[in-house]
Amino acid sequence: MEEQKSDYKFSIAAAPDFGMVNITIPKGKTIKAEASAMVYMDSSLKMKTNMKGGFKRMLSGENLFINEFTAASKEGDIGIAPGAPGDIAHVYLEDSTVFLQNSAYLASSPDLEVGVDFQGFKGFFSGEKIFMIRCSGTGDLWFNTYGGLIEIDVKDNYVVDTGYIVGFTEGLSYDVRAVAGLKSMFFSGEGLVCRFSGEGKIWIQTRLAPAFVRWAQPFRRVEKKKND
Repeated sequence: MEEQKSDYKFSIAAAPDFGMVNITIPKGKTIKAEASAMVYMDSSLKMKTNMKGGFKRMLSGENLFINEFTAASKEGDIGIAPGAPGDIAHVYLEDSTVFLQNSAYLASSPDLEVGVDFQGFKGFFSGEKIFMIRCSGTGDLWFNTYGGLIEIDVKDNYVVDTGYIVGFTEGLSYDVRAVAGLKSMFFSGEGLVCRFSGEGKIWIQTRLAPAFVRWAQPFRRVEKKKND
């Protein structure tokens, strides 16, 4: 297996079902991570909280808070895990950009610019959030999925259900459309898809949270109301 380029020593444990990444932060260096993602850390690490995305992110109903962990006096380890059960992926960006769905961002090196990107009405009509996380520059990026992770190399066109998209590279363009017209959306159980074009990578997840909720609903215990 080809060794991954990285500015940090790291390892991913408990993959692919309940992934957690351990990162060794060198002395004088920093790691940025999604708020509440820290599982453990050396007591020598210093933490600071920032809010990214500003007013645009707040309009989407969520705030993007990022904690910064700095090894001020000596190197230290930190364990980071997402809220959802699933896998963790790592990519090293070299003057490039990756777009992630709202819940996929996990951690990154400080030189990467992490912010909120407005995807316009394409995102609005997909039924998903119209804001995505834009990660650009040079450095390490870790992101997570709900379920397993599949990486796809796109060289021309590719179609993915909107709910399964974790992220994609900047070189791809897309448009959102119904699978086979509006009738299909309501009666087949299939919804809207993204049709990607160009060259780049797409990361998809193998599970959907709403689909799991629908599957689990018949097994949910409901307390019967007492008669007056």
